[in-house]
Amino acid sequence: MIKLNNLYIKETGNNEAERLIVFLHGGGVSGWMWNHQISYFKDDYCLIPDLPGHGRSPGTPPFSISRTAEVINEMISAKADGREIVVFGFSLGAQILVEMITQQPRLINYAIINSALLRPMPSAYRWIEPSVRMTYPLIRYRWFSGLQAKTLYVDETHFEQYYAESLQMSREMLVSVLQENMSYAVSPAIQETTTKLLITVGEKERGSLKKSAEDLEKLCVHADRIVFPGIGHGIPLADPGLFNRVVDHWLVTGTVPEDITQG
Repeated sequence: MIKLNNLYIKETGNNEAERLIVFLHGGGVSGWMWNHQISYFKDDYCLIPDLPGHGRSPGTPPFSISRTAEVINEMISAKADGREIVVFGFSLGAQILVEMITQQPRLINYAIINSALLRPMPSAYRWIEPSVRMTYPLIRYRWFSGLQAKTLYVDETHFEQYYAESLQMSREMLVSVLQENMSYAVSPAIQETTTKLLITVGEKERGSLKKSAEDLEKLCVHADRIVFPGIGHGIPLADPGLFNRVVDHWLVTGTVPEDITQG
């Protein structure tokens, strides 16, 4: 475990490996969401931060995608040591990853961007604070957390940790995270990147997420886009075996497996 700017960062794998992998979780969960991927890529050097205000990382509002991206880029630069750099991001973590690439277009070799919302939603933004004010008291009820966990494919193995972490997030931090999530837009400056992108989205996800994936593919020269059939928001947890196989194949060959739907 290491600490950087109050971020809790778990270290696993082989710190002598030639490849460094960083995993960025989604909002409302923490680094444990990548447990299936961490075990799969156990021969690599892996860093798994808990984002500000999540898990074991303290944080006070406002939450900032831009600032978090800066900090994680700093961490990668400090730990790179000539290694190949691979970064996974899911949902909020995927937005941070897009921002990291925009800020440092040549730092990361490969980026796996899962379910990133890159189109601002001003109408939804206006309802965030009143909606959270009404629903936040329900978080303490296990049945409510169970419903939320189900939408993210959180299984029984991880539910207790998910529930405990839901209880510890303040209402103000939750509002701030959601406001950043709903207002983030991809910058055209990302076109300058040399990073190779694997952009994934679930077939059952919202249209705004599917369109965001299309937008990103159009902006980046080195990009592949996958729509996972029958999946909602959370392919790394919903079907980790499939997800790991697809990503590993792409990292090794630079191509998407023939049995997977592209675009």
